[in-house]
Amino acid sequence: MNDYHQFLQRRTASAPDAGFTVDPNQIHHSLFPFQRHAVATALRLGRAALFEDTGLGKSRQILEWMRHVVAHTNGRALLLVPLAVAHQFVRSEAPALGLDLVYARSQAEADASGCRLIVTNYEMASRFDARQFAGVALDEADIISNFVGKTNQLLTALFRDTPYRLVATATPAPNDLIELGRYSEFL
Repeated sequence: MNDYHQFLQRRTASAPDAGFTVDPNQIHHSLFPFQRHAVATALRLGRAALFEDTGLGKSRQILEWMRHVVAHTNGRALLLVPLAVAHQFVRSEAPALGLDLVYARSQAEADASGCRLIVTNYEMASRFDARQFAGVALDEADIISNFVGKTNQLLTALFRDTPYRLVATATPAPNDLIELGRYSEFL
């Protein structure tokens, strides 16, 4: 039996941590303990997924993750969201955490804003220079789950070299290997 356990340990694949650690006390106090843990884990991993059901606070976790990436790198972070969701982040979610978040439709608008936290729609992603961002987060990331979709191909190629990446979406089906593979490829 020991040989079998050793065999399994040798076959286990894992990606090395590519992030950084934060003091849990520095994660916003309004987040629930499970949310603080998820944010801290995502930051430590550097490239992570928040697979959580509706209503569990992915939006605030994303913003808190972005805040720490920006603070750690002294860079900028970009959040990509579906149509009509960006203004929810700007008007209610970011202010609740005391954050300045700007909606921009292009790199030029993002640069002109002077803000380090930027949100835009998926449809506008190609108008941004990925090299200008230390982190990128995808809200409702199931948009990249399509195996041959143009959005999946664009985002994966565009942000391939972005150091910190986060996807947030409802929990995928555990036996949907194509969808899980798309998230893995992006991350």
